[in-house]
Amino acid sequence: MTSRRGASIVWRIATASLLVAILAVTLLFAASYATVERSTHEALAATVTTDLAGLIDIHASGGEAELLRRVADRRDVVNLEDGRRPHYLVARTNGRPIGGDLHVWPPLSAALSAEGYVTLPDRTPVYARAARLGPDLQLLVAREYAQDRATLKRLAQIFLGVGAAIIIAVALIAVLTARGLAKRIDRIQEGLRNAAEGYPAALESPSGPGDEIDELARQGGRLLARQANLVRLQKNMSDHVAHEIRTPLMHLDGRLAAALQERPEPGGTGALTRSRGDIRSIVAMLDSLLDIASNEGRRGDLAGLAELDLSALLGDLAALYEGSVEEAGLTLETAIEPGVTMLGERMQIVRLVSNLLDNAIKYVPAGGTVSLKLSQGPRIMVADDGPGIPFEDRGRIFERFARSAGQVSQPGHGLGLALARAIAQRHGLVLRLADSPRGACFMVEPEA
Repeated sequence: MTSRRGASIVWRIATASLLVAILAVTLLFAASYATVERSTHEALAATVTTDLAGLIDIHASGGEAELLRRVADRRDVVNLEDGRRPHYLVARTNGRPIGGDLHVWPPLSAALSAEGYVTLPDRTPVYARAARLGPDLQLLVAREYAQDRATLKRLAQIFLGVGAAIIIAVALIAVLTARGLAKRIDRIQEGLRNAAEGYPAALESPSGPGDEIDELARQGGRLLARQANLVRLQKNMSDHVAHEIRTPLMHLDGRLAAALQERPEPGGTGALTRSRGDIRSIVAMLDSLLDIASNEGRRGDLAGLAELDLSALLGDLAALYEGSVEEAGLTLETAIEPGVTMLGERMQIVRLVSNLLDNAIKYVPAGGTVSLKLSQGPRIMVADDGPGIPFEDRGRIFERFARSAGQVSQPGHGLGLALARAIAQRHGLVLRLADSPRGACFMVEPEA
């Protein structure tokens, strides 16, 4: 059973790593692009300013005629290696051109020596700067920057391509790493889940990389092995103690039986007869405890299980209980779906359903009804319309020796439901108390 990705810390870490990579690439691109763009702007502005300063010096030393001649010459001799084509405009203060290759004054104030990005009438984008040279003379110097923009665009494309490759690589590494970690953690979780439910558990991976997760699995496996060993020792000890107690009790019962033969008690109500009844009750209790421990210890073990026709088995069991139900003044209702099968141990399933039927017959007053139903799943329901189980006792009815207030007057040790639950778990089933409008309703169904 794998962890849900939405709830898995491994996948949250992988997602966070991918988001950090995306954010880092985005910030790095933004910073790099802004730095290059600023450097390009500064270089462009410096080129225009230097060119403008040179022409201003020419006007100061040679006058307007020299300026017009040098502007005409400069368009032919200026270095175009940087790809920034020059444009010039010498005009009167009213905007009338008198020199240069431009014919319309852009929206830049010559009096304020304004500069900036403008668009020429032929839609060519340029960076320009204006200057006032005299009372009726102004000069504009401009440079095209299309190649600078193309360089920035290529830089952006290259950076975005590399960034996308980095993000994809990080995503692949994160997904592969997270998937591997998730599988290893799921293996540990499955082992722990199996151990918690009584099934064999294996946490260690012989081909693991030997990192912290492998160490966690190794230590967890050692812990589970130690726990299983302690449980096994406890079971062996309890079996041995039960056997050692059961044997002398049976010997004592034999001596009491011999004593009764030598000196019979009238009516069968004497001390020796009652003592034999107490001994048999204790032996039955020990047998039930041993059965509970045996079923709990064999949980998940398929040894001894075979394909059972559950429909036929419950049909035969219902027929056997008809006499007991009639003697108790009750009605037995059955609804057994045909063809229901399961993998199980016949006698243990009989004991499971018998315990539930015995409980119902024992506590339902005369005139009541006991129901036995079977459907595919398999799902077994044993219900009655008796007094039911008090709400405050429902949480502990499957515990050993647990008895509700209404059961104290009845004979027994409070082990029937505990044994029924252990048998159900041994077969991969769940025994639970279902809600019902009246009486008690016990459901046996597959584990989720």
